[in-house]
Amino acid sequence: MTTARATSVKTAGSWTGDPVDTVVLDYDDRHRRRTAMKGVRGFEFLLDLPEAIMLRSGDALALEDGRLVEVLSAPERLAEIKVADLKQLARVAWHLGNRHLPTQILGAKLRIRRDHVIEDMARGLGADVTGIEAPFDPEGGAYAQPVPTHGHDHHEHGHDHGDHGHGHHDHTHGDACGCGNDHERDHKHDHGHHHGHGHKHKHD
Repeated sequence: MTTARATSVKTAGSWTGDPVDTVVLDYDDRHRRRTAMKGVRGFEFLLDLPEAIMLRSGDALALEDGRLVEVLSAPERLAEIKVADLKQLARVAWHLGNRHLPTQILGAKLRIRRDHVIEDMARGLGADVTGIEAPFDPEGGAYAQPVPTHGHDHHEHGHDHGDHGHGHHDHTHGDACGCGNDHERDHKHDHGHHHGHGHKHKHD
């Protein structure tokens, strides 16, 4: 039996129709190039993209036969950081950026993965920190690979997004099928502070 393959991505809002299934993925699992996947209704397929792309909730993985698999963000354990004003927002954001932490910006609120050391630092800067569970959709950053908006237009763009220094942030984790799952973020670029987030990747 031939395994279905998803070879391109359609951005949220650019596609219509009913997907054949839905995959619910956390932040790490939404940045892969090639890995086996299984939808919530049991549909199994192989994600096989030319490049590791940062998927967003509402995107669709396009199969070779034209069918689509919807992508949704899974809830994760996060810390929501609330600040009093823009000056405090800039201070906290600078410290998070200095540690290369994936950060979601929601107006005067910032969201990061739970990390008691960073949470204590934010409190020390005067911010309020609350533990929540919600989908995590951080800023892409300078090294993020955006989802192409041209669908299947391989001739003009060829899905070649250039070398934006992914070797600096991306990690390839070999799996049993040799798929080589690609991750966007380097959680160790924090000047000596290591983050043990404990996320398990079921597809590795």
